[in-house]
Amino acid sequence: MKLNEWINQKFLQSISPSVRLDFKNEYSSKTQQSIKLSVITQFFPPDFAPTGQLIEELVKQLGQQGVDVEVFTSQPGYAFRSGTAPAIERAGRIRIQRSRTAQLWPGRIRGKAVNGVLYTLRAAIYLLRAWQRRNLLLVTSAPPFLPIVAYLAHLLFRLPYVCILYDLYPDIAIALGVISKNSPLARLWRAINRQIWRSAKGIVVLSPAMKQRVVASCPQIADKVSVIHSWANPELIVPIAKQENWFAWKHDLVQKFTVLYSGNLGRCHDMATILEAAKELQDEPIQFVFIGGGAKRDDLIQDVEQSGLRNFTFLPYQDKQILPYSLTACDLSLVTVDSTTEGLVVPSKLYSALAAGRPIGVICSQYSYLRQMITEAGCGATFDNGDSHALAQFIRLLSRDQQLGERMGKSGRQYLRSHFTLKIISQQYFDIFQQVIAPEGVISLSQSHIK
Repeated sequence: MKLNEWINQKFLQSISPSVRLDFKNEYSSKTQQSIKLSVITQFFPPDFAPTGQLIEELVKQLGQQGVDVEVFTSQPGYAFRSGTAPAIERAGRIRIQRSRTAQLWPGRIRGKAVNGVLYTLRAAIYLLRAWQRRNLLLVTSAPPFLPIVAYLAHLLFRLPYVCILYDLYPDIAIALGVISKNSPLARLWRAINRQIWRSAKGIVVLSPAMKQRVVASCPQIADKVSVIHSWANPELIVPIAKQENWFAWKHDLVQKFTVLYSGNLGRCHDMATILEAAKELQDEPIQFVFIGGGAKRDDLIQDVEQSGLRNFTFLPYQDKQILPYSLTACDLSLVTVDSTTEGLVVPSKLYSALAAGRPIGVICSQYSYLRQMITEAGCGATFDNGDSHALAQFIRLLSRDQQLGERMGKSGRQYLRSHFTLKIISQQYFDIFQQVIAPEGVISLSQSHIK
C-alpha cells in the first residue's frame, strides 16, 4: 500500500461513522458538480445499435446525478433504415451533437471500416473545438479507431480519458480471418492499443474474460482495468404473458412454443447451432423467431429456405418502445457467441433477456464466463458450440414443463435486479470518473474505503 493511501485510510478510520458519511456526501456532491463529461460514440438513439441505447441510458442517469454531459455521435446508420435526427439536441443536462453519417457498402466489413474512419475524423474535429469546455472524455470502441482520438486529445490538451472496450481489436479481425495474426497491421494495431491504454485514466471492459485478454496484452495497466457489465431496465421490460401480449398475437406466437433470438446476427454469433436444432424440431409445434439484422441474417434466411423449414419467422429491428412486448413474446431466449470470438465480445442482449423473465439458452465456448453467470442466476442452460442436439432437447424439456420455465425466468429476473440495473452500474462508472478528476492529494472516498 502506498504511503498516501495508508494515511488516507488511517484518517478515515479515526473519525466517527456519521462524520465519515457527511464527509463522503459533501465530497461526492462537489465532485458531481465539477464533472464535465464528453462522450464520443458513433451509435446513439434513435439508432438501433444496443451499445448506443446503453450509452443513452447511462448519460441520462449521470445527468440526474448532476454530471454535465455532452455527447458527440453520428446520424442513425446502424440498421440503415432510420430517419435523420436533430443535429443538436438537449435533454436536461445532456447536450447531443450529431454529425453526418456515411453508409458506404452497408453490411460489409470494408464499409464499416471506412464509415468508422470517417466518423473518427469528424470526432477529432469536434474535440478541437470542444475540449476547453470539458474536463473528462469517455470514448467507446465503436468504431475501434476512436480511442486514438482520445489519446491525441490527451497529448495535445492534457484531457484525461476513459475507454469503454465493447470489442477487442485487432483480435476480432484476426479471429474472423480479416487480417493475419502476425501481419504488420496487426502488430501496429497492438502497439497503438498499448500506448492508448497506458495513457488512459481508466479502461472499462464488459467481462472478466475481456480483462484477462487486455491485461495479457499490456500487464502494466492491470490496476486501471475495471470490469463493468451492461445492464437492463427491469421497470421498462417486465414479464408479460403471451396471451396478454399484442406482439405475440400479431405474429401468431401465442399457441406455439416460441424460441427468440433478438439483436444482431453478426459474424461473432453462432447461428449454425440454432439452425441445426431447428431442423431437429421442424415437425414439432415450436417456432424460431429472429428479430434484428446483421451480416449473417441473409445467409440464415437462405439456409432456412434451402432446407425447406417452416418453423422460422424473421422480423426487423424493433423500436425501443416495442421491446417490452417483443422480448416477452417467447418462451425461451437465445444468446450466442461464436467459439472463435470467445472473450473478444460480450452479448448485451443477455441482460434484456434476464429482465424479460424468460429462461435463457446460451451457446458458447466451454470456457466462457457466461456459463458461470447462467449457473449463478439459475435461469437456463448453456451449450457447447455445435451441440445442437442438446439445445433441441432443452427446448423440448421447456415446452413440456411450463413451470420449470417460469421458475428459471423469475430467478433470472431477480439476478438482474441484484446485479445489473442501471442504478448499480452507473455508480460504478461514476466512481471511476470521481477518481479521474480528483486532484492529487485529495483524500479518496471510494467505496473500498467507506462502507
